[in-house]
Amino acid sequence: MTQPETPSANRFQLKSILGGSIGNLVEWYDWYAYSVFSLYFAGTFFPQSNETAQLLNTAGIFAIGFLMRPVGGWIMGAYADRRGRKSALTLSVLLMSGGSLMIMLVPGYDRIGLMAPVILVLARMIQGISIGGEYGTAATYLSEMAPKHLRGFYSSFQYVTTTMGQLVALAVLMILQRWLLTPDELTAWGWRIPFGIGALLALSAIYLRRGIEETESFKQEKVDDSRKGTLQELVKYSSETRLVVGITLGLTVAYYTFSTYMQKFLVNTAGFSKSDATTIAVISLIVFMIAQPFMGALGDRIGRKRMMIIYGVLSVTTSIPILMVLGETHNFWVATLLITLALLILSMCTSISAIIKAELFPANVRSLGVSLPYALAVALFGGTAEYVALLFKQMGHATWFYWYLTACAAISLWVSLRMRDTEKESQMDAETSTDQLVK
Repeated sequence: MTQPETPSANRFQLKSILGGSIGNLVEWYDWYAYSVFSLYFAGTFFPQSNETAQLLNTAGIFAIGFLMRPVGGWIMGAYADRRGRKSALTLSVLLMSGGSLMIMLVPGYDRIGLMAPVILVLARMIQGISIGGEYGTAATYLSEMAPKHLRGFYSSFQYVTTTMGQLVALAVLMILQRWLLTPDELTAWGWRIPFGIGALLALSAIYLRRGIEETESFKQEKVDDSRKGTLQELVKYSSETRLVVGITLGLTVAYYTFSTYMQKFLVNTAGFSKSDATTIAVISLIVFMIAQPFMGALGDRIGRKRMMIIYGVLSVTTSIPILMVLGETHNFWVATLLITLALLILSMCTSISAIIKAELFPANVRSLGVSLPYALAVALFGGTAEYVALLFKQMGHATWFYWYLTACAAISLWVSLRMRDTEKESQMDAETSTDQLVK
C-alpha cells in the first residue's frame, strides 16, 4: 500500500524532477539550435546554390547526428547501468556543450573549404552520442524516482523540458530576428550566438545534476557487475527491445515532422515568411508542452495501453488531411491550429512513452534497454524524416511523405494493439518503490 506523502518526500520528488529534467532542457536546446538556425547558416558551410539544395545538405548532417544516437544509446546507456544514472546524465551534458562550442567557432566554407562541413559533421556526431544517451537515462531516472500511481505524470516532464529546450532555441531566434540583428547579420554571423549560449547554459545544468540523488533502483541492484548494461544481457529481452522500436517508429517521424520540419515546410512549401513560420512553431509548441503533464496524468488514470491505441487511431486518420491543408493554406491561424492539433494528438504518446519503455526492463539493463532501441528507431526514421520530406519535394512528389508518415503511425498502432499492458506487468514493481523508501 502506498504510504502518505510527507513534506520531505514531496521536496525529494520535486528535486528529482528538476534535476533530472533541467539538463534535458539544455541538451535539447543545443540539439534543436542546429535545426532552428539551419535556415540561416546553410550557406556558410556549403557552396552557394538553390535554397532547397542547401537545406538538403544541412538536413543530411542533421541525419548524421541522428545516426550517432545508437552509438550514444549504447555507450551512455551502458554507462548509466554500470556507474549510475546521475553520472551518465552529467557526462551527456558535457558532451553536448562541447559540440555546440565547436559549431560556434568553426569558420565557414569560404575560409577553410571542405574542412568546414567536416568539422560540422564531427560536432554533430559528438552531440548525437550525447543525446542518444540522454533520452534513455533521463527516462530511466524520472521513472525510477516516480511513485507507482504517478509514473505517467512524472515521465511526461521529459517532453516538457525537451519542448522547452526547443522553445528557448526558437525564442533566441525570434529575439535575434525581430530586435537585435538584420537578416544579413543573422546569416553572416548571428547564427553563432545560440550555440555559444548553449555551451554556457551547460554549466548550470552540470551544477544542478551534481546535486541530485541517485535512484534507489540503481543503488539496490544486486546483480553482478558483469550483467549490468551489457548487450548480452539486453538480448534476453529481445521482444521488449522490438516493442521499444515499434512504439518509437511512428512517434519519432510525427514528432520531427510537426516540431522541427514544419518551420521549413511552412517557408519552403506553403510560402510563409521565416518570421511567421517561427511564430507558428512557438505557439504550437507551447500548447504541446503544456499538454504533457495533463496527458501523462490521463495515462495514469485510463491506462497507458488504451492511451497509445487512441493516439494511434487519431494519428493514422488525421496526418494526411492535416498536411494536405497545411501545404495549401496561406492563413496564419489555420496553419497554427492544424499544427497544434497534430501535436496535441502526439502528446498522448510522448507523455507516457518513456515510462512504457522503462517498465519493460529490469534495473541492471534498464537505461540501455530504453536508450539503444529508441535511438536506433529515431536514427532510422526520426533523423531522416526531414531529409525524406525534402527529397520527395525535390522529386516533385511532396505528398508521398504524407503517406510515409501515416504508414509509420500505422505500424506503431499495430504494435500498441499487440503489446502487453506494462502498467500491470511492470519490471519496476518487483523493485522497492521510491515512495516506500523516501521518509
